[in-house]
Amino acid sequence: MKRTFLGSMAGAISLTLSSFAVAAEKPAELQIGITAFLSGPASVFGEPAKAAAEMMIESMNRSGGIGGVPVKAYFVDEGAGGEALLAEYRRLVQNVRVDAMFASISSGNCNKIAPLAEDLKVLNFMWDCGTQRIFEENRYRYVFRTQANATPEMLSTVLYLLKKKPDFKTIAVVNQDYAWGRDSWAIFSTALKAMKPDVKVVAEFFPKFGSPDYSTEISRLQALRPDIVFSTSWGGDLDTFVRQASQRGLTRTSTLVLPLAESSLQRLGKDLPAGHIVGARGDHYFLHPEKKKDPKFAAFMNAFKKKTGAYPIYPVFHISQALNALKAAYEKAIAANDGRWPNREQVVDAMAGLTFAGLGREVRIRKDGQGVEDQLLGTTIHVDGYNFALLDDMMMFDGDQITTPVGMKSIKWLSSLTRGFLRKVKVETFSHSP
Repeated sequence: MKRTFLGSMAGAISLTLSSFAVAAEKPAELQIGITAFLSGPASVFGEPAKAAAEMMIESMNRSGGIGGVPVKAYFVDEGAGGEALLAEYRRLVQNVRVDAMFASISSGNCNKIAPLAEDLKVLNFMWDCGTQRIFEENRYRYVFRTQANATPEMLSTVLYLLKKKPDFKTIAVVNQDYAWGRDSWAIFSTALKAMKPDVKVVAEFFPKFGSPDYSTEISRLQALRPDIVFSTSWGGDLDTFVRQASQRGLTRTSTLVLPLAESSLQRLGKDLPAGHIVGARGDHYFLHPEKKKDPKFAAFMNAFKKKTGAYPIYPVFHISQALNALKAAYEKAIAANDGRWPNREQVVDAMAGLTFAGLGREVRIRKDGQGVEDQLLGTTIHVDGYNFALLDDMMMFDGDQITTPVGMKSIKWLSSLTRGFLRKVKVETFSHSP
């Protein structure tokens, strides 16, 4: 009996090792690795995030770092390809021995990195990728997402569309032909059919990623004249499609619904007319209706504009959330450890139920590792003083209500929604103001 009891105790201790772990030695630096596209077409996301991270870490270190320890970041270019990314990820974890990794922008990369991070037992924040599959198909101890996933982003878009244009009859999609384009349309269309079963999908176009010419798709759309043209394309592909759609007159006959277009507004300039629906992948907007008059928020927006020549876009907000999540986790772990520096397991333990805020509203980490954040959408307007479209008729949707419940798969959950869901969801409204 004694041997059985001791064996049981050993098993229990091994399962809760972090609870018995002693404090770690306080390091000279807290080292993190950040992966982002720093080359290629997706660098329009990665470069702003890198610039923001550098600014934020510099500011953080001036204020004492995290628990009195300065932060040092190593940046990894996702544009170098999947094999190079994984090799550099391993090098930073195993050789440099970074304390945490922020990875990645690409959903495909996140799908590969999540199990690797678990294998290496390194704290990993998925700081920008959108795939909902990470926590729906697997369970992780060391992997967390410090923002929302594709499901609340697409569901909030459906809700906004139904509130703004409840009587539309027809819709078409033009999405990039790879996992994100296919998956985001599956999420959106499932939710739309559940709440508006009479809608008719008149066309589904999935042009090649990086396509330079959308004349075939636009000609077909002009013939079909759908009420709504939906696209979750991003970067150069979205910019090209919108410019060509505007030049050909499609934006005058159909309403574009663009859940990722907040990041393209400044590049598109006047090519995106008024009256089209734009999402921000969270409450991410340089004229955030609740934050824009806050002196610290405004100061960062202006400082970033001075540094980079453009206002912050959603990857900037996402990296701010990841950095503040790291700070909050360490501070929580230090407090739980009687003020002593925590080891990695204690920091991981601190992630459960963690709340933090970057440049936007507060985010919460659920028990499955998924972050919950509110979603902002608006309709484009043009106003004096800006040479690109801004957002008006904004709505903010409650993240808890639009995120797939823990333990459920998104498509199944979305299929169960009814017309009444639209009335139940908490929504706040905002108008553009100077």
